[in-house]
Amino acid sequence: MLRAGPLLLLLGSVSALAAPPAWPEFRGPTGQGVSLAEELPLHWSETENIAWKTPIPGRGWSSPAILDGKAWMTTATDAGRSLRAIAVDAASGKILHDVEVFNLSGAPPKKHEKNSHASPTPILEENRVYVHFGSQGTAALDGDGKVLWRNQEHHFVQGHGNGGSPVVWKDLIIFNCDGIDRQFIAALDKNTGETRWTKSRGKSRMSYATPLIIETDQGPQLISPGGDYAASYDPSTGEEIWRITYDGFSLVPRPVYANGLVYIASGFYGPILFAVKPDGRGDVTASKVVWKETRGVPLTSSPIVSGGRLYMVSDNGIASCLNALTGQRLWQARLGGNFSASPLLAGNRLYFTSETGETTVIEDAPKYHELAKNQIEGDTLASFAVDGTALLLRSGTDLYRIEPAR
Repeated sequence: MLRAGPLLLLLGSVSALAAPPAWPEFRGPTGQGVSLAEELPLHWSETENIAWKTPIPGRGWSSPAILDGKAWMTTATDAGRSLRAIAVDAASGKILHDVEVFNLSGAPPKKHEKNSHASPTPILEENRVYVHFGSQGTAALDGDGKVLWRNQEHHFVQGHGNGGSPVVWKDLIIFNCDGIDRQFIAALDKNTGETRWTKSRGKSRMSYATPLIIETDQGPQLISPGGDYAASYDPSTGEEIWRITYDGFSLVPRPVYANGLVYIASGFYGPILFAVKPDGRGDVTASKVVWKETRGVPLTSSPIVSGGRLYMVSDNGIASCLNALTGQRLWQARLGGNFSASPLLAGNRLYFTSETGETTVIEDAPKYHELAKNQIEGDTLASFAVDGTALLLRSGTDLYRIEPAR
């Protein structure tokens, strides 16, 4: 099927998919919000298809990351001074680990009222948990919650709090540091926490995006959007490969890579979605942008691609489906509400969750077809995680396992 092809390439091989893949980082095993699960719930509420609901202490908007039966998140308590890593048993909902990673001596940095002090999503590897709190620091824990190393070297002024999640590539953990005062990218040795390289963005503006590692015929590339431009870097050294320029900043959407194109949103105030061929050098704004779109482009939620279709939802709830190769609009619909969480694609369904806990499920199709609307309590800015046949969804106060009773 057209939809499965790009996903199988990203996950490796069919043999690697014999068991359901873990959900080890923001937006899952490919970093692009796509799951192979075919039996995820279609309907739920506070009284239907909830396997468990666990209160999570503190406040955090990191999404769940799942490996070896544990769902890891970060949270902040003590008015944002205590930055913590929490592990929940994915089967039972029991909190297994609640570890203080950093304790701030003074007041935490200012943040946007909608944000938290613990918004970047952890990254999981076998017996390793990497957590990131923006300018407050980055750390690694083992699977039992023991802190292995901490790094608090990379200081910058966060305009609205922390946001972008890190990525792992080989023996590096890499993250954007796009503050008000300075903008750069940092790469740490994932085994020791030592800084391996940093790359200044030069003249730029604040941003909160999560980079994406892609594999191309020219080699691996780190796609890292920032204020006023997005660039591709060699992940081993930080050397810039290509860039596109725009007038935008404070962007959050993670890039998507499919059909030989990188899809990048430009941020405030007039967001543009660019489809870029990643085979250029230098400034490729005029030569490698295949198409661009200005209507319905999100400032916060990431786009998602299924074969030849690209889906997105604007912050004010306008969902769009575009031809991913040409940018032609196939449909547009108002879902209702405001949106920050990134969508999920599983089977022939797309899941879009609003900031008030309502998830609209639509069919993956060239015409709009709504399948269900489902409501949980509380605000919801975190994105879905998938565990087998279950959805894990974090609200402002709780973590839910959404799954029919067995």
